[in-house]
Amino acid sequence: MLYLILSILCSVTIGVIFKISRKYTITTSQIVAWNYVFALLLCYFIFQPDLSSITTSAPWSIYIPLGILLPTIFLFLAASIKYMGIVKTDAAQRLSLFIPLLAAWLLFDEQFSTLKLIAFLIAMPALLLILSKKSDNKSNKWTYPMVVLVGFGAIDILFKQIALATTLPFTTSLMIVFSISLLVIMLYVLYEVIIQKVKPTSINFYIGALVGIFNFGNILFYLKAHQAFAKNPSTVFAAMNMGVIIIGSLVGIIVFKEKLNNKNYLGLLFALIAIVLITYSQILQY
Repeated sequence: MLYLILSILCSVTIGVIFKISRKYTITTSQIVAWNYVFALLLCYFIFQPDLSSITTSAPWSIYIPLGILLPTIFLFLAASIKYMGIVKTDAAQRLSLFIPLLAAWLLFDEQFSTLKLIAFLIAMPALLLILSKKSDNKSNKWTYPMVVLVGFGAIDILFKQIALATTLPFTTSLMIVFSISLLVIMLYVLYEVIIQKVKPTSINFYIGALVGIFNFGNILFYLKAHQAFAKNPSTVFAAMNMGVIIIGSLVGIIVFKEKLNNKNYLGLLFALIAIVLITYSQILQY
């Protein structure tokens, strides 16, 4: 259970770091780039993946789009936290679990149980309620959490395909994906520095290092939690999603004084109910 708690705390902490970083003059792309530098270093020294096993037979058709998608969605995640807050961003990110479920149903003909259907029908109004704001508030940039939802859903699908591939160990695949992500974001950073004359600053390095450490910690402890609960993966699945929404909401409301209306609170309740239902449907399959 300790690994699971640590994974949840790492995930929420990333949102907190991005929220606090608003007080400084930062460049999000540079933070994301340093994040991948530190995540790569930690991945190499802790997992010690066998890089010599990487060949052309590896699933590059999955690695490349995933490597491009990860830094892109990271930028939208930071923007969503900035404009919409931790509460709504975390909720959107966790509700993204319904994207791979829909893909499994529509693309791979997986059986969609009654519980999953009910959960999906609850998740949709939950999202609308969570993202709702007064129409006269022009800062309601709901497109950011929507992109986060769809993006993380696509990322989850690609990661599951990597897990199914037996060509390379998952940790080696993770190293490859992080390397591609670093290359992609570095190209964007170079464009900003050379063309837009954006200067690299030390604050971006420090914040990026923190994000990278907690990003890697989230992955490391999540994998260890799955190993500890190998016979009951649904426990990890449920606790992770509900834990992030609950703790993220508490931090956003209590620490950062994020204002939510009654519709937002109702949406969070619906989101938790939807996740409980989908988790219970997963348990019934074991």
